[in-house]
Amino acid sequence: MEDNITLSGRVYSIIYQNPANGYTVLEIDSLSDGLFTATGYMPYAAEGENLSLTGTWCVHPDYGEQFRVTSYETILPTDESSILEYLASGVIYGVKTATAKKIVDYFGADALNIMLNEPLRLSEIKGISVSRAEKIGKSYLELQSMQSIVVFLQQYGLSPGLAVKIHRTLGSSAVSKIKENPYVLCEEIDGISFKTADSIAYARGMSKSSPLRLRSGIKFVLKAAAYDFGHTYLPFEILKSETASKLSVSEDEISAQIYALCEAKELILDNCSCYLSYFFEAERYVASRIRSLGAFSPPLFMSDDEMEKTICSAEEHGGITLDSQQRLAVLESARHNAVVITGGPGTGKTTTINTIIRVFGAMHLSIALAAPTGRAAKRMTEVTGLEAKTIHRLLCIKPDENSDSAQFTHNENNPLPYDAIILDEVSMIDIQLMHSFLRAVKKGAKVIFSGDSDQLPSVGPGNVLADICKSERIPVIRLTHIFRQALESLIITNAHKINSGIMPEIDRRDNDFFFMRRMDSEAVALTVCDLYENRLPKSYGINPTSSIQVLCPSKKGTAGAFNLNRLLQEHINPKSDLKPEYPYGKTIFRTGDKVMQIKNNYDILWEKENGEKGSGIFNGDMGIIESLSVKDRQMIIVFDDGKRTEYSMSDLDSLDLAYAITVHKSQGSEFHTVIMPISRTAPMLMCRNLLYTAVTRAKNMVIMVGSPAVCEKMVKNNDEKKRFSGLLNKLNENLDILGG
Repeated sequence: MEDNITLSGRVYSIIYQNPANGYTVLEIDSLSDGLFTATGYMPYAAEGENLSLTGTWCVHPDYGEQFRVTSYETILPTDESSILEYLASGVIYGVKTATAKKIVDYFGADALNIMLNEPLRLSEIKGISVSRAEKIGKSYLELQSMQSIVVFLQQYGLSPGLAVKIHRTLGSSAVSKIKENPYVLCEEIDGISFKTADSIAYARGMSKSSPLRLRSGIKFVLKAAAYDFGHTYLPFEILKSETASKLSVSEDEISAQIYALCEAKELILDNCSCYLSYFFEAERYVASRIRSLGAFSPPLFMSDDEMEKTICSAEEHGGITLDSQQRLAVLESARHNAVVITGGPGTGKTTTINTIIRVFGAMHLSIALAAPTGRAAKRMTEVTGLEAKTIHRLLCIKPDENSDSAQFTHNENNPLPYDAIILDEVSMIDIQLMHSFLRAVKKGAKVIFSGDSDQLPSVGPGNVLADICKSERIPVIRLTHIFRQALESLIITNAHKINSGIMPEIDRRDNDFFFMRRMDSEAVALTVCDLYENRLPKSYGINPTSSIQVLCPSKKGTAGAFNLNRLLQEHINPKSDLKPEYPYGKTIFRTGDKVMQIKNNYDILWEKENGEKGSGIFNGDMGIIESLSVKDRQMIIVFDDGKRTEYSMSDLDSLDLAYAITVHKSQGSEFHTVIMPISRTAPMLMCRNLLYTAVTRAKNMVIMVGSPAVCEKMVKNNDEKKRFSGLLNKLNENLDILGG
């Protein structure tokens, strides 16, 4: 095997560079070796740079002699003309030829040192603001410290995109931290699996029985159980056997490390239930606070006669007549500090909430409205006429510089100022968000929980709404009467049939619910595309991108979200020289694409047209790629709620195409028209509440495309996958009650 050699030279031209993995083909102009071609993973190489390359010579069958690079580093220029050429290459975000000349003219040969160590001094130059100087300095610092991380990680198959995330979280000492404990990667970096960290540890000679490995494996199994399946804990025996099997060690070794983690308070063992400590504390707090809300008796703000007059006035003002269940919900909301109002479509939840708002107004209570997602909050605003906020915005989110999580300005030490808070779409709220919310509710305030307990549970861990309803620690009013005007909608009547285990009407052609029979998944996919692109826009004059949403049971398969996104992108937003695009993994992002955020990102800054600014883009937020720059590795996305944000290509693992999304990702949203492919998929997804949730996302029209037999199988299957959640037990225990 030929020994590695080191060559150096200036990047004359970049022939090819894959932005997804950093693989690069470039020409090097070397004083000693002349012009030659080099290939390898060099993600941040730019024309004009001087590089030191380590590797071997090889002969490509088509392209001839090449230098295959195994590692590289940038040789920083020292004289003014070389520095100018380097900066003008565009390798640093925010610096092009004109700016490069200004920097070199002002700072001379000391320019790079200033950019690295005193970047704010760049604002001394006319035309460079403090914020821009800060961005330039940050980009240059990242570029410098990234080199060693990229080179170290590429030998283990980790992408440059992940290298950026690792650098952001672990800092400039990332390499030494990883060498010391490779499992820090899967514990602290979102998107890196235990398997990847394990392969690095193995390559570095770590024993499979190392306590570092076993403890990390235990925590990883618990995290996967939480974020993949919604469990807040795992039974001790299941955790022990699953982890031992995954790590190929004995159960006794795992048991010993479970107890060690409990000793270190990283795990909580509660009646043979193993929790990550933060899930246990969240459940315990939520249970105690719900119990206290249920036990606290608020003062009577008005007599029964005054209440009756207020309700009658609200009915007269709204031109409505409440049924007995709705009236009970209004009365209980006035009498108690916490109430759950649940019911399916057409049962009058909105009318009930609007009446409660009028009653609370008559009681002179200050009111806040909130929902888990931007879409749900927007819909709440439309139906109530009052501003509704996302829960994150209500609590005033702020990024946590020391982690990927976030902190809220409002908590028990700085509670929300409102006398009453009405939360909608509560089925979407996981245990961690409910914990954060309840911490911020001031003592004595009312909380009205509204939602449909028959929908899918939250994407995140826990079974919050269902557990609260089952506990009956606070009044639960179930609205079951379907109003006459709602019965005119086949969407609503079919939704209730599905929820009752009855096959929906699929042969009517005179309403808002249609079923198109297609027997194989390829025909299903083609029909979905035709409906989206041609038939619905032509027949109803609707914009497909803004008005039509494809909801799939699964991401996988021919009729799954991933393949349908690829097909719909080809039809709706095809490749064009006028539309820049950026490949990331198996997905191509293109200017004009409809996209969805699939993970919370608390750091992204945004601004609206009205000048409002903030941070945080959240799981489920949808928008359009307004512009895209491959060179700057950034795109501009305008989200549906008006947030406009610069989006770094290093964060693309948090973004997905959204022409088609899974039903789980649609929770809390409402769409003008829903197209749902119905074909065989994983058994755990062939269930009633998934079908019910999909149908209830549509406002004007539902079109199912597929097999009636598959639809019937989903309707008949009411076996929901059990979630391990301890909230119900804690609600029923004699815990210390926190102040109401």
